Amino acid sequence: MTGWSLLAGGAVAVALLLAVRPGGPTLVAGTAAGSDPEPRPPADVRRHRAPAAVLAVVAGLTLGRAVLGPTGGVLVGLAAAAAVWTLAGRGESSAERRDRRRAAADLPHLVGLVADALRSGADPVAAVRRAGAALPGPAGERLLAHTHALGLGADPAEVWRALGRDPALAPLGRALGRAHDTGTPVARVVHLLAEQLAEQARAGVEDRARQVGVRAAVPLGLCLLPAFVVLGIVPLAATLLGDLW
Repeated sequence: MTGWSLLAGGAVAVALLLAVRPGGPTLVAGTAAGSDPEPRPPADVRRHRAPAAVLAVVAGLTLGRAVLGPTGGVLVGLAAAAAVWTLAGRGESSAERRDRRRAAADLPHLVGLVADALRSGADPVAAVRRAGAALPGPAGERLLAHTHALGLGADPAEVWRALGRDPALAPLGRALGRAHDTGTPVARVVHLLAEQLAEQARAGVEDRARQVGVRAAVPLGLCLLPAFVVLGIVPLAATLLGDLW
């Protein structure tokens, strides 16, 4: 029984390592008016779904058979495979995670471009599409993926709500949706958001600069410690010992 338990535990661990990735799915442009960007699992996670599901079946069969008997083992194995398959479909690769973080970092620039387009007289739909096309990188690409349906006649309110669920661009989507629902001038709302994000970005830079100073103090102290010992402690100790002798 112990050997089977170890096998099942190892299978569970490997299955989870293959299946679980932090973050959300990849976005691709919607294909129909009003459709949200369609989530799809990234390539490396899709590649691991089958072996992870097989390992989950092995673990479920082993543990289920030991506790519930043969029939229970089959049911537990199938349930485990379905759960691992679903988890793997929700994963995010390291490259996509980097893109999401880059998109979040570029959000202040993107919102600033939208605000500039609105001040120049563009309507909200044209403003977000111009900003997405003008900013290279993940932020612009994600915005264009969300707003693809606008060119097909989708309701802007639905697109703004979908954009508000994006983990990187949610503040912009919520601001556009709030202005659309309340009738508030969208240029003012986006301008205030741009100022807020710019202030947060400056505060983040200052925090990181302070952290660099704190982290640099430790290795600098370690570098100076030998000199302090040689120039300060050793002569003092030698003098004290000389006085004693």
